[in-house]
Order: sequence, then structure tokens, then C-alpha cells
Amino acid sequence: MQKKKQPSSRRKFLKEITGTALALGAGSLASLAAEEKIEERIIQYQKHISSNDKINVAVIGMGIMGNNNVNTALKVPGVQLVAACDLYSGRLERAKELHGNDLFVTNDYRKILDRKDIDAVIIATSDQWHARITKEALQKGKHVYCEKPMVHFINEGLGVIAAQKVSNKIMQVGSQRVSSLVYAKAHELYKSGEIGKLNMVNAIYDRQDALGAWEYTMPPDASPETVDWDRYIAGMSKIPYDPKKFFWWRNYREFGTGVAGDLFVHLLSGTHVITDSKGPNAIFASGQLCYWKDGRNVPDVMTGIMQYPETPEHSPFQLTLQVNFVSGTGGSEMIQFVGDEGTINIGGEGLTVHHSIMPKAPGIGGWDALETYPKAMQETLVQQYNKKYSPEQQNRIIKPDIVYKQPKDFDEHLEHHTNFFDSVRTGKPVVEDAVFGFRAAAPCLACNESYFKKKIIYWDPEQMKVKES
Repeated sequence: MQKKKQPSSRRKFLKEITGTALALGAGSLASLAAEEKIEERIIQYQKHISSNDKINVAVIGMGIMGNNNVNTALKVPGVQLVAACDLYSGRLERAKELHGNDLFVTNDYRKILDRKDIDAVIIATSDQWHARITKEALQKGKHVYCEKPMVHFINEGLGVIAAQKVSNKIMQVGSQRVSSLVYAKAHELYKSGEIGKLNMVNAIYDRQDALGAWEYTMPPDASPETVDWDRYIAGMSKIPYDPKKFFWWRNYREFGTGVAGDLFVHLLSGTHVITDSKGPNAIFASGQLCYWKDGRNVPDVMTGIMQYPETPEHSPFQLTLQVNFVSGTGGSEMIQFVGDEGTINIGGEGLTVHHSIMPKAPGIGGWDALETYPKAMQETLVQQYNKKYSPEQQNRIIKPDIVYKQPKDFDEHLEHHTNFFDSVRTGKPVVEDAVFGFRAAAPCLACNESYFKKKIIYWDPEQMKVKES
């Protein structure tokens, strides 16, 4: 009897902790998989962490995402920050203000990798450093949490994957929606056949403000004295110091990957989580620079079109990706999965499934050629139609919408970091390893190649290689 009551009491405990219950609409599965996922995270946080379970972390790149990752990582019991690296002196000063004067700071990431007391590194640099630092960190025996996109160029991906395998260390790529309860629920609903056979995915990530378009606040003391520019461009052709190319690096191909590598990758990661897809086999992109003419050399409006082949995991489908940095909508983020029996619409912190199931009968009359025929012929055709199809077969099947909202206190970014540190402690697989991260990044980077070369890029999602056209 006690065992039968336990799940109920655990769910009650969960609801008391989160202050919310899962909002499962009519027609949804009775599975508690998503609820169990958050429950495990909360119960884990109740556990005592012994000194032997401590994980010493260093962060390389203390910009927006570096600070965000630190703040999230430190919410995981047993994780402590021991070092930070950045090429702007003001950020190292700020790191000490936030985390104490004993924090080791440096502008040379190699000094961090050489320290024996550091277990894991969070890499949140500009994109051109991701692959280089990741491989060196793995070679030095560090576990790695690397921001998306995992690589700056497609040809770096297989090298990072190989380095991770050889090192036998944990690597997690930082696309937090991979750990989202909403996407987990969408995966469950899609796999259960709620929308029938998938044929199209439409994904949008629009913005309409300067900060959203990556024109970040510039420090007044930015100069070659406070920014280690030579280290920043190490391994590249000589480029004169330019504060925009350091503090607004996302806007430049030399340092970032534009809207495709930065935002398309979120949309693609989510699509792959839901469909279990390995990726598309044909990629095309179009765009323009129409508003934010601040020196950037990447578009501020971009559309990508990808063809996903039929696989054991999913039917063939088209994926359209859109980013508009000057959208009159005021900015929006949504992704819609369209099947032959309905749609899954994801936005905000929830999703809605709407069903539209065609009747077995094809229909007759209305906007039809029927009324263009002689009257006697029309009557005969209607009689034959009603004889062939019953009233039930002539009507659409009506199913109620399904609405799901994630618990208010759930944090997918925290869940993603928790998964990484759990894997560091236990050796279990992460939710977003180097292979998943590369399969999400490469087609997005191929969008850039398509845009600048004005050509279709053909991709082998299994072998993770560009195919010659």
C-alpha cells in the first residue's frame, strides 16, 4: 500500500515546491515524464553535497553569456567558481567585485587550462575561439561546457567531436532549449501521432531594438590598453583595433556567425529535439542588411529553407527559418510543427496542439465544379456520393486542443547546467553532446555559406559533411 501512495505524495511535494501543476489539456498523454524530470531536479537539490563532490569551475569569456552561465552554474550545489578569463580588463575587475578578490583572473586562457585544481571550464568567448579552446581544454583533461554554436566554421566540427572522444571527458553544448520541458512535451505529443505525419516546420526569432540587434553598451575606457586585441585576433590576419569588433563581435563574420549561427541554431536545436532528426540534406538562405548599418558585415534579415529527408525517425519535411532584427511585430519567437492532422505551436513558456483531420469523404458541392453540370447529373452525383460515404465519413473528426504550460519556477538554463554537472559527477551522457551540437550548428553555418555564395548547400546529416554539388 505504501508503494502505491508514494508517486502521489511525490507529485504533491513537487507541486508545493513549484507552486504549479502541469497544465495537461484534454487528449494529451497521461505520461508524467516531464513532471518526473523537474521532480528529479528539485529532489536532487535537497541532497547533501559532500566535499568530494565539489566541482571547481572556470569561465573563459566573461561577457553577457559568460556571466549568465556563471550565475546559473553557481545555483547547482557543489559548484564553485575559482577562475575567470577575459580580454577586457574591466570584466576581470567586475568578476572580482561579484565573486571575491580571491578569484584568479587572467587574460590568457592557457593559464586556466594549466591549473590542476580546475575540473571544468565554461567557454563563452566569441565564436571564432570555440573550437580552439574546446579542443585544448579537452586535451588538458577538463570537462567542457561550450556555448553555441559549437564551432565557427563547419570544417572544425569533426575535430571537436574527435577530441571529445579521445579525452573521455564530458562535453555539453549550450543550447538550453534542449533541456526545455515544453520541448520534451512537444516531442512526446509529436511521437504519439497527435498531428499525424509531419510535413513542415516554420520557425521565427524576430527582434526590434538595438540591444536585440547586438549593439551593446560600450565601456568608455575601451582601448588597446584595456583590451588585449592581439590575443583576440591570434591566428588571424592582422586586423586594426576596432572596439565594435570586440564588444559587438556577433555582427562580424570574422568573429561571430551572424543571425544564422547565433539564432537559427536555437530553432534547429529545438526541431531536432522534437523530431529526433539528424539534420537536413539541402540548405538555402536569403537575406539583406536593411536597417542596422553600423559597420556589420552580416544580414539583419535572413530566411533559411532546409529540406529534411525521410528517415526512420520522421517523414520528409520542409523547415523555414526566419530572423528579422527590425520586425514591425515588435519581436516574436515561435515555432510551428505542421502535420497532416494538426499543428503544434510553441511560444512563450508553453504549447498548443490544434487538430484538423480531413474526413474520409472528399466533399461535394460548395466551391466545386458540381454546379457547372446539368441539374439531373448533379442530383445523380449527390445520390452516388451519399450512398458511398456515410454521414460520419463526410464529417471532420473533432478533437479538442491540447494546451501545455511549463511550471512557473522551471528554468531550462538551470536544467541544462544541472545536467552537465550531473554528468561530470557520474559519467552519464549529457543531453547535448558534441555530435548533437554540431548537427544543430552545421546547417546554420551552411546558411551563411549559402547566403554569401548564393548557392544551395548539400549536407550529409549522417556523416556530418558538406556534399559537393
